[in-house]
Amino acid sequence: MTGDYRDVSLWFDTLGEDVIARPALAGDLDVDVAIVGAGYTGLWTAYYLARADPSLRIVVLEREVAGFGASGRNGGWCSALFPASIAKVARDSTRERAIAQQRAMNATVDEVGRVVAAEGIDCDFDKGGTVVLARTPVQLARAREAVAGEHAWGFDTSDARLLDAAEARALVGATDVLGGTYTPHCAVLHPAKLARGLAATVAGLGVRIHEQTPVLSIEDGVAVTPHGRVRADVVVRATEGYTPELAGFHRDLAPVYSLMIATEPLPKTFWDEVGLARRESFSDMRHLIIYGQRTADDRLAFGGRGAPYHFGSKVRPEFDRDEKVFAELRRVITELFPAVADARITHTWGGPLGVARDWYASCGLDRARKLAWAGGYVGDGVGTANLAGRTLADLIRDEYTDLTRLPWVRHRSPRWEPEPLRWIGANVGLRVMAGADVEERRTGRESRLAHAFGRFLGH
Repeated sequence: MTGDYRDVSLWFDTLGEDVIARPALAGDLDVDVAIVGAGYTGLWTAYYLARADPSLRIVVLEREVAGFGASGRNGGWCSALFPASIAKVARDSTRERAIAQQRAMNATVDEVGRVVAAEGIDCDFDKGGTVVLARTPVQLARAREAVAGEHAWGFDTSDARLLDAAEARALVGATDVLGGTYTPHCAVLHPAKLARGLAATVAGLGVRIHEQTPVLSIEDGVAVTPHGRVRADVVVRATEGYTPELAGFHRDLAPVYSLMIATEPLPKTFWDEVGLARRESFSDMRHLIIYGQRTADDRLAFGGRGAPYHFGSKVRPEFDRDEKVFAELRRVITELFPAVADARITHTWGGPLGVARDWYASCGLDRARKLAWAGGYVGDGVGTANLAGRTLADLIRDEYTDLTRLPWVRHRSPRWEPEPLRWIGANVGLRVMAGADVEERRTGRESRLAHAFGRFLGH
């Protein structure tokens, strides 16, 4: 199959090559490791396993094509963001292990950069860091609190620093900027080029990739597909937002949609005003998350949450687009950068990300069930999936390392409630965050709604 994936996202449309699906599985198969899902988690796991032990028989099974899911649709932030706060990780383990988890996340950004350089994966990787703007007094107070909180855990200005208004505006020339925060621990990249390049790399290492091969269920050491059964010593579940579609995993993760827009390439005069000279990723301190980057071809790619959770954890192609959300994204980006008002929006897209019930990503291995897994990244999976791949490679090979001792390895998130409670809870949470931003703009005070919801989640 060729060329049928251009409308998946800006990223697939600008790959510069046709997407040709690899052959589907053609019958039963016996391997050492079977990986379900050819996104970042599955491909990084295959990469580090194949590099560590070329004798391993590894197969990756993918319903569509490599990078079709969140790995080819995200905002292109390879960040050190972990969905659970460091305080929450410490409560689940110890202060020292929580700090180790965050330092591993920080180092992961450079590890991704190292591998793409070493393997010649041209994915427009630029490590410019992240600027989070404060555009109201309440947001500025939140920025001060965020930086002070990081420093209280032993991190310093080389990890996170407060920006005054002039410093923040010099990096990101948005409206109403009062200050912000900066961390160097983030790179921007072209997500689909990374996913497709990584797939080509692991195939070159001898890993078998079967696309157009949906996995219907995972049994103990068996991945069941319409084309045959794959038996393995370990089956890796690397399906993130699509996990609820697997029999037996319906309540492990909830698929929540994030949507994006992208402009046409913008002229030098625009960038002279707006900045982002080092392609810094950017956001602001509002509760309902927004995120953006300057692409390598000088577009603004901008996304945000706000699309509803769909009853029964359904994932459907029609959910990838929501005109109301796209219109709101256009409004917000124009509010931030008025000079973009006349620019043409060339691409709109979206897709599901995976959310654990306690907003805590995890990875692990159950030898008795012959099952390994990683996920629940809550939209911060570009970097976290690399850490997951390295960690799973160590676990599968029975290597006891600093990575396998990290607290997320032994964390077990509770399952989501059955419907309709899951639908009610997820959508109430989205409305609380949106309502909190409106309340703060109206009152000039921190939202009690958001504070209460954060405590409910244990943040």
